[in-house]
Amino acid sequence: MRGLFRFLFASVLSSALLSSAFASEKTFGPFIVDDTKPEIIALNGEIDINSGLNFRRALQAAPNAKLVTLNSPGGNVQMGLLIADDIHQQKLATYISKGSECLSACSFVFLAGDERKVDGALGVHQLSSDAPDLIGAQLAISDIIEVLNRFGTPMDVMRVMFKTPPDDMHIFSQEEIERYKLNRKSGEQLSTPAVIDVPISTSKAIPDERTDQFELSEEDAAAAFEPTQQAKLSTLDQFTRRPNRIAVYTGLDLFGDDISSIRVERAGECAQRCLVMDGQCKAFTFNANPKIKRGPNCFLKSSTGRADGNSVAFSGRFLSGADADPSSITLGTIDPQSALFENVDLPGGDLTGRPHHAAKTPLDCRLACIDEKQCVAFTYVKPKKECWLKDAVGTPMQGKGMVSGLKKIQRFEAASIISLD
Repeated sequence: MRGLFRFLFASVLSSALLSSAFASEKTFGPFIVDDTKPEIIALNGEIDINSGLNFRRALQAAPNAKLVTLNSPGGNVQMGLLIADDIHQQKLATYISKGSECLSACSFVFLAGDERKVDGALGVHQLSSDAPDLIGAQLAISDIIEVLNRFGTPMDVMRVMFKTPPDDMHIFSQEEIERYKLNRKSGEQLSTPAVIDVPISTSKAIPDERTDQFELSEEDAAAAFEPTQQAKLSTLDQFTRRPNRIAVYTGLDLFGDDISSIRVERAGECAQRCLVMDGQCKAFTFNANPKIKRGPNCFLKSSTGRADGNSVAFSGRFLSGADADPSSITLGTIDPQSALFENVDLPGGDLTGRPHHAAKTPLDCRLACIDEKQCVAFTYVKPKKECWLKDAVGTPMQGKGMVSGLKKIQRFEAASIISLD
């Protein structure tokens, strides 16, 4: 069944995937410009002596750029200040995503953002020099203070920077990020220019019961992201909150956390209903079984909820530019379509001498077995409302009014990731 889903999904989306495959990236030193994301310039690497010129080349390649994403250990101070000045002049936003770091000279680039946000690591320390040139160091520090003042850098941030030894690195905590107002929306008032004492150093630095087939046409994918229906967001909000792609899974039910459930004809319409909820809906599960003629088949969710195996489920999770592509999911499953057996008893092999006290329905019993690492199967006795979890599977026998299930370990990967741009 999963092979059929993959085949159908691949054939329907082949043109979209081919267009993505031919998209090209341009690199200018540590800067990357992606043709599919013309509003974003990515800094990924060390800032060297050529980085100032390379950034201006990146700006020429992406004239409509609005955001610079940052992942750099730092590097040349003068080039960091030059890049920062260009960002300030162009009124670009800056962003450090989760898992990324912006250290030393990169911090100047971040602080230059007209709008800025840090979800990763922002680190600062004193200026370092290879030679004991106090006059040169004083001039360099003067340049740093003058530039950071123009960016509206809080005085406390500069104090932290200049009090941290050059062979150390101060990483701002979440509490400090909030206290020093390092995150900033576009147009917010800049801080008062600071005058501070600076020490000089010459050291060197560093679906439960859901269903069967689906179609997702190119028209569906296009309709799923209708820009006119999206609220007006700032540059950073667009990148960090607005979904720009869908990770889709076959055979995986995102169980629970439903906002609402409705009936639609196609998976694309289910995705669209989720998108127009202005960020409230984060994921959906679609029931594609044509045999189910009534009742809801589209389940809109406030989060990805609990991942649950179901061979007839088709689910989607919305991702923003700040989200990495999802990794694989490995979990124990008892598929409600293929691994549940009515009127079947699995005698013996009970984990305990008593039924599971919290499971009052077959669904509760199934989930309890999934959650228990030692459980490999279960039998639920309907007349007594008893759930028996098992660490061994006995010989199946007929058991009127009983439901039994067998557990297996499955690995799920996104069948595809659809761009919404």
